[in-house]
Amino acid sequence: MNNIIEVHNLRKEFTLYKKEGFLKRQSSVVEAVKDVSFSVAEGEILAFIGPNGAGKSTTIKMMTGILKPTSGEISVKGLSPEKDRKKLAYEIGTVFGQKSQLWFHLPPMDSFQLLGSIYDIPKAVLEKRISYLSSIMEIEELLNVPVRKLSLGQRIKCEIAASLLHSPKIIFLDEPTIGLDVIAKKNLRSLIKRINEEEGTTIFLTSHDMGDIEKLCKRMIIINCGSILMDEKVKSLKYNYDNKKIVSLRYENPMELDLSLKGIEVISKAPMAAKIQVDTNIVPMEKVLTDLFSLGSIEDISIASRPLEDIIGEIYSMES
Repeated sequence: MNNIIEVHNLRKEFTLYKKEGFLKRQSSVVEAVKDVSFSVAEGEILAFIGPNGAGKSTTIKMMTGILKPTSGEISVKGLSPEKDRKKLAYEIGTVFGQKSQLWFHLPPMDSFQLLGSIYDIPKAVLEKRISYLSSIMEIEELLNVPVRKLSLGQRIKCEIAASLLHSPKIIFLDEPTIGLDVIAKKNLRSLIKRINEEEGTTIFLTSHDMGDIEKLCKRMIIINCGSILMDEKVKSLKYNYDNKKIVSLRYENPMELDLSLKGIEVISKAPMAAKIQVDTNIVPMEKVLTDLFSLGSIEDISIASRPLEDIIGEIYSMES
């Protein structure tokens, strides 16, 4: 599979100025992105994640031509964002945070028509595209409702539709499900996945919601302090770093549970039940289960992996 994005040795420095006295100021250089390299395959859904201030937004702004790199090379669909920004605009779509593409007091249809003119889309092609996107994004009934009257979930779906009007090969999504309820998140993830599968659109996703990553992405890049900490498949990440398991159990009768084994942390405990965390690097799961079953008759037991966000949080703390 061909790479649609190539980033090599990317760096970005900012000069900050601090006032000293009445007329003087002192400058300092901050390196926001440090020698970052990665590639994205055509049709891939990639998670690009990190804590606030990690360098995510700066990297994306350089990839979309908003910022000029201090050094390094970027190729997005064979184009240089710095030199070919106008051409690149026809190949990418963006949905970034609070920056809306929709006119607040106009209905989405009016914004779609305006954007169609901006992208030089022929009228017949635009009408067909709006019809398709309205169906796939389930926004037919919202097209003539002023944007200010839409719910957050409805507005985000219209924002994504707007970013796809010109059939971009790549779409950058910044926190697309933030603030949405559980049902709206589930529906939006399904729609993003459908666009990826039906149109082969490459999705570059940033999110603090681990549900977005687990449901949509096979691979993630973790960035912190301007450097890439990890570039790995989501399944491999969980397999290699998920050495801690959560065991929940309930006994048929009240028991005195001795859970003082090394490598075990008690999360909660009751006369007939307990939830514990087991570090399998310290104590084998087989030994833990043998000890638990020896205490009495177990009515129910489950073993689960830690949430992905806990694993990633641990990686941040190890590398910082």
